Amino acid sequence: MGSAWAQAPATAPPADTGDTAFMLISSALVLLMTPGLAFFYGGFVRSRNILNTLMMSFVLMAIVGVTWVLWGYSLSFAPGLPFIGGLQWFGLNGVGLETTGYLQGSEPANVVSYAGTIPHQAYMIYQAMFAIITPALISGAIAERMSFRAYCLFVLLWSTFVYTPLAHMVWAKGGFLGLYGGLGALDFAGGTVVHISSGVSALVAAIILGPRKTHPDRLSPPHNVTFILLGAGLLWFGWFGFNAGSALSVASSTSGNFITNPATTAFVATNTSAAAGALMWLILEGVLRGKPTAVGAATGAVAGLVGITPAAGFVTPLASILIGFITAFVCFYAVSFKHKLNVDDALDTYPVHGVGGTVGAILTAFFATAEVNSGGKNGVLKGNFGELGVELAAIVIAYVIAAAGTWIILKIIDATVGLRVKEEAEYQGLDINEHGEEAYNSEFSDRIVP
Repeated sequence: MGSAWAQAPATAPPADTGDTAFMLISSALVLLMTPGLAFFYGGFVRSRNILNTLMMSFVLMAIVGVTWVLWGYSLSFAPGLPFIGGLQWFGLNGVGLETTGYLQGSEPANVVSYAGTIPHQAYMIYQAMFAIITPALISGAIAERMSFRAYCLFVLLWSTFVYTPLAHMVWAKGGFLGLYGGLGALDFAGGTVVHISSGVSALVAAIILGPRKTHPDRLSPPHNVTFILLGAGLLWFGWFGFNAGSALSVASSTSGNFITNPATTAFVATNTSAAAGALMWLILEGVLRGKPTAVGAATGAVAGLVGITPAAGFVTPLASILIGFITAFVCFYAVSFKHKLNVDDALDTYPVHGVGGTVGAILTAFFATAEVNSGGKNGVLKGNFGELGVELAAIVIAYVIAAAGTWIILKIIDATVGLRVKEEAEYQGLDINEHGEEAYNSEFSDRIVP
């Protein structure tokens, strides 16, 4: 049976070696983003909580790395209902090295594969990396107070009941919102599926969990800004796989009188928007606060990356500059407004990912052009005013599913195993109390006994 799953039929078209290599490298780049996120988040928290914060990202590679193979991929991408896939690919049954034909027998009939030049398993493992990092983003909102056991249970349920329906609706064949027989929402690499879903869920989780015991009177500055910059750099680097890899091929084609290459377009747009976002944040800090900061540069770059994610393969380089500027500008003020609301989203997950993903999805509706990607659509600036309505509908649906799903899951966990660590453990630090170890060995180092 295992042999049958691992081999493609002899009559299937062979995989393109260039496209396959590109997608495997892109998959590795996206996986690298999860340790990058761990360092980015870890630099912000107190030193006594850094290992717990790192583990909240790292453990996703273990949990989702298994559940994606068992049921996550099937529920997300197998043909099924408009809102969820089927279980015919459970355990990767039928997911082998074939390049095409595995979607035959479902509507729309002309779509027979997700990526016709790479093995089905290559597409599967690429999508696995998105499923890994998305719930890890939520950990930034609940840092320094949620028990690790409750968190592991939460991400297991959230990745199954929130992420898989959204991924299916936006990216799968027959999905309610997507381009394969749905409403036609444009989401090149995860504005709704990844950033809105995680950002909204983070906000709901922060509200339900409640603030840290030290919030807002005894908050501490980031304990290691070097980690923040390292994490942001790894995220920026990995994001090329996140966005450019979503083209699923390195091949060029023509759209009217234009040559198109979505992978190159997305790569250029990703770097440009990240740069614009970092620049805008530094300008705002310099003008309004007198000093541009390293933390601001890192946060602005991430905001620019979030904003360009849904648009990366559909817009021009000049549009990506505007998307980076606008997204960072809005996120900057969203962070400030969050503090006025007194919601303890510890590491600004919703102001950056939720707000940034929302802004990016709206701007995609304005700047998208079929001249860049014939597989997409024109946006508002090209006369397609209806696209804005489609994007707004996708945003609203993502908000509702993420908020309702997160609320239900957290209430169930709170009523069973509980959500928070004890107050004493929160003051002592989660590294010692949740993991029995710490990052800098101040507790367990050798001491001279008098």
